[in-house]
Amino acid sequence: MNSSLRICVATALLGLSVLGAPSMAEVVNISSNGFLVRHEVQLNIPPEEAYELLVNVGSWWNPSHTYTLNIKNLNIDARPGGCFCEKYPNGGGVQHMSVVHAAPGKALRMTGALGPMQAHGLAGSMSWDFIAQKPADNNQALSKLVLTYSVGGYMTGSFDKMAPMVNGMLGEQITRYKNLANTGKVD
Repeated sequence: MNSSLRICVATALLGLSVLGAPSMAEVVNISSNGFLVRHEVQLNIPPEEAYELLVNVGSWWNPSHTYTLNIKNLNIDARPGGCFCEKYPNGGGVQHMSVVHAAPGKALRMTGALGPMQAHGLAGSMSWDFIAQKPADNNQALSKLVLTYSVGGYMTGSFDKMAPMVNGMLGEQITRYKNLANTGKVD
């Protein structure tokens, strides 16, 4: 790993530690034409419940990472061709991503460039994969969530700066999601 990539990864992980880092988060790769981030968390609910919580995005997403600052305007239509969308109060809205694969209790895959990346020539693929885990001693079903987001294409500036920011933002979202799944509260 080159020194600039190590600095980017360290910066992203430091930022996540302030937010309450998930089990594993990293910028896996940065190149001149894109990047890949990966997050992994343990959940105290079975994969089927974890999937339902994920698609109920308005219950856990941070409103500061929306255009309307209101998570009640967010929706994931979890079917091929469906939309991770945000509606504006007076009409219109934003398509954050498009659903390309929906397998309840197993995986949700979406394509698109989030937030400010929409203004560039970028494409992204985000996968949320749910893996059943062996129950703990109390026979409670558990799951592991693996989130990956790969982004590529052209943008003004450098992916060296964008990748850690995206990693940090997704780390914040996944921490809120994990907290809600495991404790019933996002914070």
